[in-house]
Amino acid sequence: MTAQPDQNPANAERIIISVDAMGGDNGPSVVVSGIAKSAEKNPDIGFILHGPTEILRPLVAKRSGLKGRVEYRDTPDVVAMEDKPSHVMRNGKSTSMWSTLESVRNGEAQGAVSCGNTGALMALSVIRLRKLPGVNRPAIAILFPSRNPQGFNVMLDAGADIRADPQDLLQYALMGASYARNGLDLKRPRIGLLNVGTEEHKGRAELKEAQTLIARFADQASFEFVGFVEGSDIPGNAADVIVTDGFTGNVAIKTGEGTASMIAGLLREAFQYSFLSRLASVLAITSLGRLKKRIDPRRVNGGIFLGLNGTVVKSHGSADATGVSAAVKLAFRLARSGFSEKLAARVASTVELAQDAVEPPPDRAEQQEDEGRI
Repeated sequence: MTAQPDQNPANAERIIISVDAMGGDNGPSVVVSGIAKSAEKNPDIGFILHGPTEILRPLVAKRSGLKGRVEYRDTPDVVAMEDKPSHVMRNGKSTSMWSTLESVRNGEAQGAVSCGNTGALMALSVIRLRKLPGVNRPAIAILFPSRNPQGFNVMLDAGADIRADPQDLLQYALMGASYARNGLDLKRPRIGLLNVGTEEHKGRAELKEAQTLIARFADQASFEFVGFVEGSDIPGNAADVIVTDGFTGNVAIKTGEGTASMIAGLLREAFQYSFLSRLASVLAITSLGRLKKRIDPRRVNGGIFLGLNGTVVKSHGSADATGVSAAVKLAFRLARSGFSEKLAARVASTVELAQDAVEPPPDRAEQQEDEGRI
């Protein structure tokens, strides 16, 4: 497939983001609206758009702000939400998702964004971009609204893999710290390990082992380890980065999204209860607007895949234009900061020592070999 510029070639000085136009629940029109919002706010961004060109060209033509800033990759197929990752890996070369990652792999784009099937996107990302040397399990890191001065906490893993052993959790801490430095401008982020309590005697054996490992590497990796944290600390100010396994992290983020939606609905109902309550809502409209903006999950839409040779942002499947724009903004900001290269250097500088510190006992090594992990 060859690039097809939209009237004018993209400015060579722009940071190019590769976008899967076909992966979301709401169709390509919402994706195009989202990248148009990003283009309006940022003159230094350009796009490679993946999907059927006959569908995408008319949508882009309606957005004057995208003139000269979009290239196309004509792909006939789409990865459906119900498709199994294994099927996509075998048969997905003609899909918009595969093509989106190829643009990053080939150096044509500095980051990728997709609203598509999470499992398939992670599987293809690992196959096409490869894991960083020394990384066992890539992780999905998300931004969670918090009471910290930066307004957000980083949480990982948010669902890339339901399992995580102590060395995986150590790598999550290293990658999360690097993300916090480059994404939130925190020079020495505070790392917390999610547990059922803050007491050292609580939790599973692998969490206690991970606690010891993370504490050992805190100074070398330039972060502060605050120890165990609880679920209530995810939106709190006890830590800047919350480390956990993918199963727990995914449950936590979905619970947070559901709670925010419920609170917004209950507020609407409360302010519609009577004439006085409606009047109160008018008087409080500015404060309510700030609250809505603060807890709106669309504005922090986008989970970054950490541990890969490239920047990949997973947008929520049901994201609207605001959500897509937020995911594109995240990919752009990380690409501009050189995050992928910085993360690779950070992991490489610690992985050898980490492996020396975590020599698995014979029974663990034998089990991992049976699972095909080593």
